Amino acid sequence: MPRVLAIAGSDPSGGAGIQADLKSIAANGGYGMAAITALTAQNTQGVRAVHVPPAAFLTAQLDAISDDIGIDAVKIGMLGDAAVIDAVRGWLEKVRPAVVVLDPVMVATSGDRLLQESAEAALQALLPLADLITPNLAELAILLKEPVAAEWSEALAQGKRLAALTGTTVLVKGGHLQGAGPGDGHAHDADAHDVDGHGAGTGCPDALVNTGGLLGQETVVVPGERIATRNSHGTGCSLSSAMATVQARVGDWEATLREVKPWLLGALREASALDVGSGNGPVHHFHHLQHLQGRQGPAAGEFAAALRAGAAGDLEAIYALDFVRGLADGTLPEHEFAYYLAQDAIYLNGYSRVLARAAAIAPTEAEQLFWARSAQTCLEVESELHRSWLSTRPTASTLGPVTKAYVDHLLAASVSGSYGVLVAAALPCFWLYAEVGSTLHREFLAGGAPGEHPYAGWLRTYADEDFAAATRQAIAYTDTAAGRASESERQAMALAFRQSSRYEVDFFDAPRLYA
Repeated sequence: MPRVLAIAGSDPSGGAGIQADLKSIAANGGYGMAAITALTAQNTQGVRAVHVPPAAFLTAQLDAISDDIGIDAVKIGMLGDAAVIDAVRGWLEKVRPAVVVLDPVMVATSGDRLLQESAEAALQALLPLADLITPNLAELAILLKEPVAAEWSEALAQGKRLAALTGTTVLVKGGHLQGAGPGDGHAHDADAHDVDGHGAGTGCPDALVNTGGLLGQETVVVPGERIATRNSHGTGCSLSSAMATVQARVGDWEATLREVKPWLLGALREASALDVGSGNGPVHHFHHLQHLQGRQGPAAGEFAAALRAGAAGDLEAIYALDFVRGLADGTLPEHEFAYYLAQDAIYLNGYSRVLARAAAIAPTEAEQLFWARSAQTCLEVESELHRSWLSTRPTASTLGPVTKAYVDHLLAASVSGSYGVLVAAALPCFWLYAEVGSTLHREFLAGGAPGEHPYAGWLRTYADEDFAAATRQAIAYTDTAAGRASESERQAMALAFRQSSRYEVDFFDAPRLYA
Protein backbone atom coordinates (compact mmCIF):
# COMPACT_ATOMS: atom_id res chain seq x y z
CA MET A 1 0.00 0.00 0.00
CA PRO A 2 1.68 3.25 -1.11
CA ARG A 3 2.27 5.74 1.70
CA VAL A 4 1.35 9.09 0.21
CA LEU A 5 1.85 12.50 1.78
CA ALA A 6 -0.36 15.37 0.65
CA ILE A 7 1.02 18.85 1.24
CA ALA A 8 -1.86 21.23 0.62
CA GLY A 9 -4.48 23.57 2.02
CA SER A 10 -7.62 22.61 3.86
CA ASP A 11 -11.15 22.86 2.43
CA PRO A 12 -13.72 22.76 5.27
CA SER A 13 -16.47 21.80 2.81
CA GLY A 14 -14.58 18.56 2.08
CA GLY A 15 -14.50 18.77 -1.70
CA ALA A 16 -11.00 20.03 -2.47
CA GLY A 17 -7.57 20.43 -0.87
CA ILE A 18 -6.36 18.03 1.79
CA GLN A 19 -9.81 16.53 2.21
CA ALA A 20 -10.05 15.61 -1.49
CA ASP A 21 -6.44 14.38 -1.44
CA LEU A 22 -7.03 11.95 1.40
CA LYS A 23 -10.21 10.63 -0.22
CA SER A 24 -8.42 10.16 -3.55
CA ILE A 25 -5.45 8.42 -1.97
CA ALA A 26 -7.73 6.03 -0.08
CA ALA A 27 -9.95 5.43 -3.12
CA ASN A 28 -6.89 4.42 -5.16
CA GLY A 29 -5.44 2.08 -2.56
CA GLY A 30 -2.98 4.28 -0.68
CA TYR A 31 -2.35 5.28 2.91
CA GLY A 32 -2.82 9.03 3.14
CA MET A 33 -0.97 11.54 5.29
CA ALA A 34 -1.36 15.31 5.36
CA ALA A 35 0.70 18.39 6.08
CA ILE A 36 -1.53 21.49 5.97
CA THR A 37 -0.15 24.61 4.31
CA ALA A 38 -3.17 26.90 4.56
CA LEU A 39 -6.62 27.17 6.07
CA THR A 40 -9.46 28.37 3.87
CA ALA A 41 -12.99 29.49 4.53
CA GLN A 42 -14.81 28.14 1.49
CA ASN A 43 -17.77 26.13 0.29
CA THR A 44 -19.15 24.98 -3.05
CA GLN A 45 -19.84 28.60 -4.03
CA GLY A 46 -16.34 29.99 -3.57
CA VAL A 47 -13.46 30.96 -1.29
CA ARG A 48 -14.18 33.57 1.37
CA ALA A 49 -10.86 33.82 3.20
CA VAL A 50 -7.40 32.23 3.36
CA HIS A 51 -5.12 31.97 6.41
CA VAL A 52 -1.53 30.80 5.98
CA PRO A 53 0.10 29.55 9.22
CA PRO A 54 3.83 30.24 9.80
CA ALA A 55 6.11 28.37 7.42
CA ALA A 56 8.14 27.09 10.37
CA PHE A 57 5.12 25.12 11.56
CA LEU A 58 4.76 23.50 8.13
CA THR A 59 8.42 22.47 8.33
CA ALA A 60 7.71 20.95 11.75
CA GLN A 61 4.84 18.92 10.26
CA LEU A 62 6.97 17.68 7.37
CA ASP A 63 9.93 16.75 9.56
CA ALA A 64 7.70 14.94 12.05
CA ILE A 65 6.29 12.75 9.28
CA SER A 66 9.53 11.98 7.42
CA ASP A 67 11.51 11.35 10.63
CA ASP A 68 9.18 8.45 11.41
CA ILE A 69 7.36 7.22 8.31
CA GLY A 70 8.60 6.08 4.92
CA ILE A 71 7.07 8.18 2.13
CA ASP A 72 6.46 6.54 -1.24
CA ALA A 73 4.94 9.56 -2.97
CA VAL A 74 4.22 13.22 -2.34
CA LYS A 75 1.43 15.34 -3.77
CA ILE A 76 1.84 19.11 -3.43
CA GLY A 77 -1.15 21.40 -3.77
CA MET A 78 -1.96 24.88 -2.43
CA LEU A 79 1.10 26.60 -0.97
CA GLY A 80 -0.11 30.13 -0.32
CA ASP A 81 3.01 32.31 -0.13
CA ALA A 82 6.73 32.37 -0.85
CA ALA A 83 7.80 31.37 2.67
CA VAL A 84 5.68 28.24 2.52
CA ILE A 85 7.05 27.36 -0.92
CA ASP A 86 10.61 27.79 0.30
CA ALA A 87 9.88 25.51 3.28
CA VAL A 88 8.55 22.77 0.99
CA ARG A 89 11.49 23.13 -1.39
CA GLY A 90 14.00 22.83 1.44
CA TRP A 91 12.29 19.70 2.76
CA LEU A 92 12.14 18.08 -0.71
CA GLU A 93 15.84 18.72 -1.30
CA LYS A 94 16.59 17.03 2.03
CA VAL A 95 14.22 14.04 1.85
CA ARG A 96 14.14 13.42 -1.94
CA PRO A 97 10.88 11.40 -2.18
CA ALA A 98 10.70 8.91 -5.06
CA VAL A 99 7.52 10.40 -6.60
CA VAL A 100 6.55 14.08 -6.44
CA VAL A 101 3.39 15.37 -8.11
CA LEU A 102 2.96 19.12 -8.04
CA ASP A 103 -0.45 20.63 -8.65
CA PRO A 104 0.39 24.36 -8.92
CA VAL A 105 -2.77 25.61 -7.21
CA MET A 106 -2.97 29.23 -8.23
CA VAL A 107 -6.50 29.80 -9.49
CA ALA A 108 -9.59 27.82 -8.41
CA THR A 109 -12.22 26.71 -10.93
CA SER A 110 -14.45 29.41 -9.41
CA GLY A 111 -11.85 32.00 -10.47
CA ASP A 112 -10.63 32.70 -6.91
CA ARG A 113 -6.91 33.48 -6.64
CA LEU A 114 -5.24 31.00 -4.26
CA LEU A 115 -1.57 31.98 -4.58
CA GLN A 116 -0.15 35.43 -3.91
CA GLU A 117 1.32 36.94 -7.06
CA SER A 118 4.50 37.74 -5.13
CA ALA A 119 5.00 33.98 -4.65
CA GLU A 120 5.01 33.06 -8.34
CA ALA A 121 8.80 33.33 -8.68
CA ALA A 122 9.28 30.99 -5.70
CA LEU A 123 6.87 28.51 -7.28
CA GLN A 124 8.85 28.58 -10.54
CA ALA A 125 11.95 27.52 -8.58
CA LEU A 126 10.01 24.61 -7.04
CA LEU A 127 8.75 23.14 -10.32
CA PRO A 128 12.00 21.33 -11.33
CA LEU A 129 11.83 19.26 -8.13
CA ALA A 130 8.59 17.64 -9.27
CA ASP A 131 8.27 14.49 -11.36
CA LEU A 132 4.87 15.54 -12.69
CA ILE A 133 3.20 18.95 -12.88
CA THR A 134 -0.61 19.08 -13.26
CA PRO A 135 -1.74 22.67 -13.93
CA ASN A 136 -5.19 23.61 -15.17
CA LEU A 137 -5.20 25.76 -18.31
CA ALA A 138 -5.30 29.05 -16.39
CA GLU A 139 -2.36 28.00 -14.23
CA LEU A 140 -0.44 26.74 -17.26
CA ALA A 141 -0.84 30.18 -18.83
CA ILE A 142 0.24 31.99 -15.65
CA LEU A 143 3.36 29.86 -15.30
CA LEU A 144 4.33 30.74 -18.87
CA LYS A 145 3.08 34.34 -18.67
CA GLU A 146 0.93 33.69 -21.76
CA PRO A 147 -2.78 33.95 -22.60
CA VAL A 148 -4.96 30.98 -21.63
CA ALA A 149 -5.13 28.40 -24.41
CA ALA A 150 -8.42 28.36 -26.31
CA GLU A 151 -7.74 25.21 -28.34
CA TRP A 152 -6.24 21.81 -27.67
CA SER A 153 -3.27 22.41 -29.97
CA GLU A 154 -2.42 25.61 -28.05
CA ALA A 155 -2.67 23.78 -24.72
CA LEU A 156 -0.33 21.04 -25.96
CA ALA A 157 2.16 23.61 -27.17
CA GLN A 158 2.11 25.37 -23.80
CA GLY A 159 2.61 22.04 -22.04
CA LYS A 160 5.70 21.40 -24.14
CA ARG A 161 7.11 24.81 -23.32
CA LEU A 162 6.59 24.29 -19.59
CA ALA A 163 8.14 20.81 -19.76
CA ALA A 164 11.17 22.24 -21.54
CA LEU A 165 11.41 25.09 -19.02
CA THR A 166 11.28 22.82 -15.97
CA GLY A 167 12.80 19.61 -17.28
CA THR A 168 9.90 17.55 -15.95
CA THR A 169 6.72 15.89 -17.22
CA VAL A 170 3.59 18.01 -17.59
CA LEU A 171 0.02 16.72 -17.59
CA VAL A 172 -2.02 18.90 -19.96
CA LYS A 173 -5.71 18.68 -19.10
CA GLY A 174 -8.47 19.33 -21.62
CA GLY A 175 -11.29 19.63 -19.10
CA HIS A 176 -11.70 23.41 -19.36
CA LEU A 177 -11.75 23.48 -23.16
CA GLN A 178 -15.14 23.72 -24.85
CA GLY A 179 -14.06 20.92 -27.18
CA ALA A 180 -10.88 19.18 -28.16
CA GLY A 181 -10.00 16.91 -31.03
CA PRO A 182 -8.34 16.51 -34.38
CA GLY A 183 -10.05 19.60 -35.74
CA ASP A 184 -8.21 21.61 -33.12
CA GLY A 185 -4.88 20.60 -34.62
CA HIS A 186 -3.46 17.96 -32.31
CA ALA A 187 -3.64 15.21 -34.94
CA HIS A 188 -1.23 17.19 -37.07
CA ASP A 189 1.36 17.37 -34.28
CA ALA A 190 4.10 14.89 -35.20
CA ASP A 191 5.12 14.51 -31.56
CA ALA A 192 1.63 13.68 -30.31
CA HIS A 193 0.88 9.98 -30.02
CA ASP A 194 -2.62 8.71 -29.26
CA VAL A 195 -2.02 5.12 -28.26
CA ASP A 196 -5.62 4.19 -29.07
CA GLY A 197 -5.23 5.45 -32.60
CA HIS A 198 -8.49 7.36 -32.59
CA GLY A 199 -7.38 10.91 -31.88
CA ALA A 200 -8.72 12.89 -28.96
CA GLY A 201 -12.20 13.03 -30.45
CA THR A 202 -14.61 15.68 -29.23
CA GLY A 203 -14.42 14.56 -25.62
CA CYS A 204 -11.99 15.49 -22.87
CA PRO A 205 -8.40 14.39 -23.64
CA ASP A 206 -5.39 14.63 -21.34
CA ALA A 207 -1.77 14.56 -22.49
CA LEU A 208 1.46 13.58 -20.80
CA VAL A 209 4.20 15.77 -22.26
CA ASN A 210 7.87 14.80 -22.02
CA THR A 211 7.14 11.30 -20.76
CA GLY A 212 9.90 9.43 -22.55
CA GLY A 213 7.26 6.71 -22.55
CA LEU A 214 5.71 4.50 -25.18
CA LEU A 215 7.92 4.25 -28.31
CA GLY A 216 9.93 7.17 -26.98
CA GLN A 217 7.17 9.61 -27.84
CA GLU A 218 7.44 13.06 -26.32
CA THR A 219 3.66 13.41 -25.98
CA VAL A 220 1.08 10.73 -25.17
CA VAL A 221 -2.58 11.71 -25.52
CA VAL A 222 -5.19 9.76 -23.59
CA PRO A 223 -8.72 10.38 -24.89
CA GLY A 224 -11.65 10.62 -22.52
CA GLU A 225 -15.33 11.36 -22.20
CA ARG A 226 -16.56 14.82 -21.30
CA ILE A 227 -18.97 14.57 -18.34
CA ALA A 228 -21.75 17.17 -18.24
CA THR A 229 -21.94 18.12 -14.56
CA ARG A 230 -21.84 21.21 -12.39
CA ASN A 231 -20.13 19.18 -9.65
CA SER A 232 -16.39 19.36 -10.33
CA HIS A 233 -15.10 20.99 -7.13
CA GLY A 234 -11.70 19.56 -6.28
CA THR A 235 -11.20 17.73 -9.58
CA GLY A 236 -7.59 18.94 -9.93
CA CYS A 237 -6.71 18.02 -6.35
CA SER A 238 -8.29 14.60 -6.74
CA LEU A 239 -6.52 13.89 -10.04
CA SER A 240 -3.06 14.87 -8.83
CA SER A 241 -3.24 12.93 -5.55
CA ALA A 242 -4.58 9.87 -7.38
CA MET A 243 -1.72 10.13 -9.90
CA ALA A 244 0.83 10.21 -7.07
CA THR A 245 -0.74 7.17 -5.42
CA VAL A 246 -0.99 4.98 -8.51
CA GLN A 247 2.44 6.03 -9.83
CA ALA A 248 4.03 4.84 -6.59
CA ARG A 249 2.48 1.44 -7.30
CA VAL A 250 2.90 1.00 -11.08
CA GLY A 251 5.93 3.19 -11.85
CA ASP A 252 4.80 4.39 -15.29
CA TRP A 253 3.06 7.72 -15.94
CA GLU A 254 1.08 6.54 -18.93
CA ALA A 255 -0.18 3.42 -17.15
CA THR A 256 -0.97 5.58 -14.15
CA LEU A 257 -3.05 8.04 -16.18
CA ARG A 258 -4.90 5.20 -17.88
CA GLU A 259 -5.86 3.80 -14.48
CA VAL A 260 -6.72 7.12 -12.84
CA LYS A 261 -8.69 8.72 -15.68
CA PRO A 262 -11.60 6.21 -15.74
CA TRP A 263 -11.84 6.45 -11.94
CA LEU A 264 -12.07 10.24 -12.12
CA LEU A 265 -14.64 10.11 -14.93
CA GLY A 266 -16.78 7.86 -12.73
CA ALA A 267 -16.32 10.26 -9.81
CA LEU A 268 -17.61 13.11 -12.01
CA ARG A 269 -20.43 11.03 -13.48
CA GLU A 270 -21.73 10.03 -10.04
CA ALA A 271 -21.04 13.37 -8.35
CA SER A 272 -24.68 14.47 -8.22
CA ALA A 273 -25.50 11.49 -6.00
CA LEU A 274 -23.70 13.25 -3.13
CA ASP A 275 -26.02 16.31 -3.18
CA VAL A 276 -23.45 18.51 -1.39
CA GLY A 277 -23.90 22.28 -1.52
CA SER A 278 -25.79 24.55 -3.88
CA GLY A 279 -22.83 25.57 -6.04
CA ASN A 280 -20.01 23.61 -7.69
CA GLY A 281 -20.25 20.39 -5.71
CA PRO A 282 -17.53 17.78 -5.11
CA VAL A 283 -16.82 14.64 -7.13
CA HIS A 284 -17.79 11.21 -5.74
CA HIS A 285 -14.42 9.73 -4.81
CA PHE A 286 -15.85 6.42 -3.63
CA HIS A 287 -18.33 5.79 -6.43
CA HIS A 288 -16.62 2.47 -7.13
CA LEU A 289 -16.61 1.24 -3.54
CA GLN A 290 -19.56 -1.13 -3.98
CA HIS A 291 -17.83 -2.72 -6.97
CA LEU A 292 -14.49 -3.04 -5.17
CA GLN A 293 -16.10 -4.75 -2.20
CA GLY A 294 -17.98 -7.17 -4.43
CA ARG A 295 -21.37 -6.13 -3.08
CA GLN A 296 -24.31 -6.80 -5.32
CA GLY A 297 -27.56 -4.89 -5.23
CA PRO A 298 -30.91 -6.46 -6.09
CA ALA A 299 -31.42 -7.85 -9.57
CA ALA A 300 -33.26 -5.64 -12.06
CA GLY A 301 -36.93 -5.51 -11.16
CA GLU A 302 -36.47 -7.22 -7.80
CA PHE A 303 -36.78 -4.10 -5.66
CA ALA A 304 -39.79 -2.84 -7.62
CA ALA A 305 -41.48 -6.23 -7.23
CA ALA A 306 -40.93 -6.08 -3.48
CA LEU A 307 -42.46 -2.59 -3.33
CA ARG A 308 -45.50 -3.77 -5.29
CA ALA A 309 -45.98 -6.75 -3.01
CA GLY A 310 -45.74 -4.50 0.03
CA ALA A 311 -48.39 -2.16 -1.38
CA ALA A 312 -50.94 -4.92 -2.01
CA GLY A 313 -52.71 -4.30 1.31
CA ASP A 314 -52.94 -0.57 0.62
CA LEU A 315 -54.50 -1.21 -2.79
CA GLU A 316 -57.07 -3.51 -1.24
CA ALA A 317 -57.86 -0.84 1.35
CA ILE A 318 -58.32 1.77 -1.39
CA TYR A 319 -60.70 -0.44 -3.39
CA ALA A 320 -62.80 -0.99 -0.26
CA LEU A 321 -63.28 2.74 0.43
CA ASP A 322 -66.78 4.19 0.03
CA PHE A 323 -65.27 7.06 -1.97
CA VAL A 324 -63.72 4.74 -4.56
CA ARG A 325 -66.80 2.52 -4.83
CA GLY A 326 -69.02 5.56 -5.27
CA LEU A 327 -66.67 7.02 -7.87
CA ALA A 328 -66.78 3.76 -9.82
CA ASP A 329 -70.56 3.37 -9.88
CA GLY A 330 -71.47 7.06 -10.03
CA THR A 331 -73.15 7.26 -6.62
CA LEU A 332 -70.45 9.44 -5.01
CA PRO A 333 -71.93 12.70 -3.61
CA GLU A 334 -70.74 15.62 -5.67
CA HIS A 335 -69.56 17.61 -2.64
CA GLU A 336 -67.16 14.78 -1.77
CA PHE A 337 -65.85 14.67 -5.31
CA ALA A 338 -65.41 18.46 -5.32
CA TYR A 339 -63.46 18.27 -2.05
CA TYR A 340 -61.25 15.55 -3.52
CA LEU A 341 -60.52 17.66 -6.61
CA ALA A 342 -59.73 20.76 -4.56
CA GLN A 343 -57.30 18.84 -2.39
CA ASP A 344 -55.82 17.19 -5.46
CA ALA A 345 -55.09 20.59 -6.99
CA ILE A 346 -53.30 21.69 -3.80
CA TYR A 347 -51.42 18.38 -3.61
CA LEU A 348 -50.26 18.57 -7.22
CA ASN A 349 -48.75 21.98 -6.62
CA GLY A 350 -46.57 20.58 -3.82
CA TYR A 351 -45.90 17.36 -5.68
CA SER A 352 -44.58 19.28 -8.68
CA ARG A 353 -41.95 20.89 -6.44
CA VAL A 354 -40.89 17.47 -5.20
CA LEU A 355 -40.54 16.17 -8.75
CA ALA A 356 -38.56 19.26 -9.69
CA ARG A 357 -36.18 18.44 -6.85
CA ALA A 358 -35.84 14.89 -8.21
CA ALA A 359 -34.94 16.39 -11.59
CA ALA A 360 -32.29 18.59 -9.97
CA ILE A 361 -30.44 15.70 -8.27
CA ALA A 362 -31.08 12.88 -10.76
CA PRO A 363 -27.82 11.15 -11.79
CA THR A 364 -28.52 10.98 -15.54
CA GLU A 365 -29.80 13.40 -18.14
CA ALA A 366 -32.67 11.06 -19.06
CA GLU A 367 -33.88 10.96 -15.47
CA GLN A 368 -33.52 14.72 -15.14
CA LEU A 369 -35.71 15.26 -18.19
CA PHE A 370 -38.30 12.71 -17.08
CA TRP A 371 -38.84 14.18 -13.62
CA ALA A 372 -38.80 17.74 -14.99
CA ARG A 373 -41.51 16.86 -17.54
CA SER A 374 -43.52 15.15 -14.81
CA ALA A 375 -43.31 18.26 -12.63
CA GLN A 376 -44.57 20.36 -15.53
CA THR A 377 -47.45 17.95 -16.14
CA CYS A 378 -48.53 18.27 -12.49
CA LEU A 379 -48.85 22.03 -12.84
CA GLU A 380 -50.76 21.66 -16.11
CA VAL A 381 -53.18 19.18 -14.53
CA GLU A 382 -53.67 21.50 -11.57
CA SER A 383 -54.53 24.38 -13.92
CA GLU A 384 -56.97 22.19 -15.82
CA LEU A 385 -58.71 21.14 -12.58
CA HIS A 386 -59.32 24.75 -11.66
CA ARG A 387 -60.43 25.64 -15.16
CA SER A 388 -62.79 22.75 -15.91
CA TRP A 389 -64.16 21.63 -12.53
CA LEU A 390 -63.36 23.79 -9.55
CA SER A 391 -64.17 27.13 -11.17
CA THR A 392 -67.81 26.08 -11.63
CA ARG A 393 -68.35 24.26 -8.32
CA PRO A 394 -68.34 25.79 -4.85
CA THR A 395 -65.86 24.01 -2.61
CA ALA A 396 -63.45 24.79 0.20
CA SER A 397 -59.98 25.41 -1.21
CA THR A 398 -58.17 25.36 2.15
CA LEU A 399 -55.41 22.84 2.80
CA GLY A 400 -56.83 19.70 4.37
CA PRO A 401 -55.01 17.78 7.15
CA VAL A 402 -54.35 14.67 5.06
CA THR A 403 -53.10 16.72 2.12
CA LYS A 404 -50.78 18.66 4.42
CA ALA A 405 -49.39 15.51 6.04
CA TYR A 406 -48.79 13.85 2.66
CA VAL A 407 -47.07 16.87 1.13
CA ASP A 408 -44.97 17.38 4.27
CA HIS A 409 -43.83 13.76 4.02
CA LEU A 410 -42.80 14.23 0.39
CA LEU A 411 -40.99 17.49 1.13
CA ALA A 412 -39.08 15.78 3.94
CA ALA A 413 -38.00 13.09 1.48
CA SER A 414 -36.89 15.79 -0.97
CA VAL A 415 -34.45 17.27 1.57
CA SER A 416 -33.16 13.89 2.76
CA GLY A 417 -30.18 14.14 0.39
CA SER A 418 -31.01 10.80 -1.21
CA TYR A 419 -32.26 10.62 -4.78
CA GLY A 420 -33.42 7.05 -4.19
CA VAL A 421 -35.50 7.94 -1.12
CA LEU A 422 -37.06 10.87 -2.94
CA VAL A 423 -38.20 8.93 -6.01
CA ALA A 424 -39.42 6.04 -3.85
CA ALA A 425 -41.57 8.46 -1.86
CA ALA A 426 -42.93 9.98 -5.06
CA LEU A 427 -43.66 6.64 -6.74
CA PRO A 428 -47.03 5.68 -5.16
CA CYS A 429 -48.67 8.76 -6.65
CA PHE A 430 -47.75 7.29 -10.04
CA TRP A 431 -48.14 3.59 -9.36
CA LEU A 432 -51.09 3.24 -7.01
CA TYR A 433 -52.98 6.03 -8.72
CA ALA A 434 -52.46 4.37 -12.11
CA GLU A 435 -53.55 0.96 -10.87
CA VAL A 436 -56.65 2.27 -9.11
CA GLY A 437 -57.50 4.44 -12.09
CA SER A 438 -57.19 1.67 -14.65
CA THR A 439 -59.35 -0.62 -12.49
CA LEU A 440 -62.05 2.02 -12.11
CA HIS A 441 -61.98 2.71 -15.83
CA ARG A 442 -62.48 -0.97 -16.64
CA GLU A 443 -65.40 -1.16 -14.22
CA PHE A 444 -66.88 1.98 -15.76
CA LEU A 445 -66.70 0.48 -19.26
CA ALA A 446 -68.21 -2.78 -18.06
CA GLY A 447 -71.07 -0.97 -16.31
CA GLY A 448 -72.61 0.46 -19.49
CA ALA A 449 -74.83 3.57 -19.72
CA PRO A 450 -71.85 5.96 -19.74
CA GLY A 451 -74.03 8.97 -20.46
CA GLU A 452 -75.75 8.60 -17.11
CA HIS A 453 -72.50 8.43 -15.10
CA PRO A 454 -71.74 11.86 -13.52
CA TYR A 455 -68.00 11.21 -13.49
CA ALA A 456 -67.68 9.64 -16.94
CA GLY A 457 -65.31 12.32 -18.23
CA TRP A 458 -63.09 12.03 -15.20
CA LEU A 459 -62.85 8.24 -15.37
CA ARG A 460 -61.85 8.36 -19.04
CA THR A 461 -58.70 10.21 -18.08
CA TYR A 462 -57.50 7.05 -16.33
CA ALA A 463 -57.17 5.36 -19.72
CA ASP A 464 -54.40 7.77 -20.74
CA GLU A 465 -51.54 5.71 -22.17
CA ASP A 466 -49.06 8.54 -21.64
CA PHE A 467 -49.65 8.37 -17.88
CA ALA A 468 -49.33 4.57 -17.95
CA ALA A 469 -46.01 4.90 -19.80
CA ALA A 470 -44.79 7.53 -17.34
CA THR A 471 -45.71 5.22 -14.47
CA ARG A 472 -43.68 2.37 -15.97
CA GLN A 473 -40.72 4.71 -16.38
CA ALA A 474 -40.98 5.99 -12.80
CA ILE A 475 -41.00 2.39 -11.55
CA ALA A 476 -37.93 1.57 -13.64
CA TYR A 477 -35.97 4.61 -12.43
CA THR A 478 -36.81 3.82 -8.80
CA ASP A 479 -35.70 0.23 -9.29
CA THR A 480 -32.43 1.40 -10.87
CA ALA A 481 -31.82 3.82 -7.99
CA ALA A 482 -32.23 0.92 -5.57
CA GLY A 483 -29.59 -1.03 -7.50
CA ARG A 484 -27.11 1.82 -6.98
CA ALA A 485 -27.98 2.31 -3.31
CA SER A 486 -26.50 0.79 -0.17
CA GLU A 487 -28.58 -1.64 1.86
CA SER A 488 -29.44 1.02 4.44
CA GLU A 489 -30.56 3.42 1.72
CA ARG A 490 -32.74 0.72 0.13
CA GLN A 491 -34.39 0.21 3.50
CA ALA A 492 -35.04 3.95 3.69
CA MET A 493 -36.47 3.86 0.16
CA ALA A 494 -38.84 1.02 1.06
CA LEU A 495 -40.00 2.87 4.17
CA ALA A 496 -40.63 6.09 2.23
CA PHE A 497 -42.64 4.15 -0.36
CA ARG A 498 -44.76 2.41 2.31
CA GLN A 499 -45.49 5.71 4.04
CA SER A 500 -46.58 7.33 0.77
CA SER A 501 -48.74 4.31 -0.06
CA ARG A 502 -50.52 4.71 3.28
CA TYR A 503 -51.05 8.40 2.54
CA GLU A 504 -52.65 7.42 -0.78
CA VAL A 505 -55.24 5.42 1.17
CA ASP A 506 -55.90 8.32 3.51
CA PHE A 507 -56.11 10.78 0.62
CA PHE A 508 -58.90 8.79 -1.06
CA ASP A 509 -60.73 8.49 2.27
CA ALA A 510 -60.37 12.17 3.26
CA PRO A 511 -63.54 13.41 1.44
CA ARG A 512 -65.69 11.15 3.62
CA LEU A 513 -64.16 12.68 6.76
CA TYR A 514 -63.72 16.32 5.83
CA ALA A 515 -66.01 17.24 2.91
